[in-house]
Amino acid sequence: MAGMQQVVKCLLKNNVRSSPNLVNYVSSSASGGYNFTLSETQKEIQDLARKFTREEIVPVAAEYDRTGKFPFDLLNKAHSVGLLNQHIPEKYGGLGLNTFDGCLVTEEIAYGCTGILNALEGSGLGQTPVIKAGTDEQKKKYLGRLIEEPLVAAYAVTEPSAGSDVNGIKTRAVKKGNEWVLNGQKMWITNGGIANWYFVLARTNPDPKASASKAFTGFIVERDWQGVNPGRKEINMGQRCSDTRGIIFEDVRIPEENVLLGEGAGFKIAMTTFDVTRPPVAAGATGLAQRCLDEATKYSLERKTFGVPIAQHQAVAFMLADMAIAVETARLAWMKSSWEVDNGLKNTLAASIAKCYAADIANKCASDAVQIFGGCGFNSEYPVEKLMRDAKIYQIYEGTSQIQRLIISRTILEQAKK
Repeated sequence: MAGMQQVVKCLLKNNVRSSPNLVNYVSSSASGGYNFTLSETQKEIQDLARKFTREEIVPVAAEYDRTGKFPFDLLNKAHSVGLLNQHIPEKYGGLGLNTFDGCLVTEEIAYGCTGILNALEGSGLGQTPVIKAGTDEQKKKYLGRLIEEPLVAAYAVTEPSAGSDVNGIKTRAVKKGNEWVLNGQKMWITNGGIANWYFVLARTNPDPKASASKAFTGFIVERDWQGVNPGRKEINMGQRCSDTRGIIFEDVRIPEENVLLGEGAGFKIAMTTFDVTRPPVAAGATGLAQRCLDEATKYSLERKTFGVPIAQHQAVAFMLADMAIAVETARLAWMKSSWEVDNGLKNTLAASIAKCYAADIANKCASDAVQIFGGCGFNSEYPVEKLMRDAKIYQIYEGTSQIQRLIISRTILEQAKK
């Protein structure tokens, strides 16, 4: 942990934002624009994440996919070397990384296994509302726990009948004296069964006509409070070692000091969180796509048909070229969206573009990789079968690809009216 902190301190001093491979963006205060360089300090962060991925994640990824067990051992190791809680401010014991710098680490880990990535970094989604909207006391208490021990948080917003339609949330909290009483059900919650605490969004305005901006409140809810009941672990198509569960809240009593920002501020907190967390989702999808390209390239040089490696057939070579184009442009997309939020710019449009595009190309690259592997690609003994299953969720969680297109279209139409 100390080594990582030293690297980060040097990084922040230099004020450089960089990419895993070819490009990095430098803040406008440092360069006046974008800069295509890679600093030595950023290389050290990249090397740490890459080394951890190659040595600790890649060798066990298939087994965790097969068993679906949560990777507690990797969580402990990642915590010990400083690869967790990257965005928690230094004031509260964290590394204080900005969004861009965290994305650099995210893409590297995703290259090894996005299921393990989700297990390790899903906590960041739960942390962000507290980092952005928590009081000093809330941050010390709840972020401090995650620093002291390898614990995780969870973001509990989605419900069985309200996924992308946040305004359809039915979970309710009613004020009684100095407490709130929470009742309702959440679904598909990452880290749902192993989280130490949750960010929970609940309707607090009984008026069904109340606008979303006033109807919901965000709460910090502890896992061991009476009435908090996680359900069974869901068996998903991909990213199987990630702990995904439904949670039922039955008369859960929440003290007033666990309200985030204030009554009615929950929707704003939830949406602001996505501006910060969608770039890392895009970075994760990009890491998966890069792995697809690398696996397909390697196989195309080994597999021979008609006396030559299949890479020499234009049909295969052009598929590899298209995959490379997609990976590089997806990387540029997450870079820009994270650079914008780190420099205080509204990045909603860029974050939706990055998330939507990277999710789509991850699925396209995975499908093409399976095609290049042929019959072997359809077999679970080869890595691309898992990559294809893991890729699909990127078009679904943290806002479906259709929702991203809705955000993008509405934004550009509003801009056109100005």
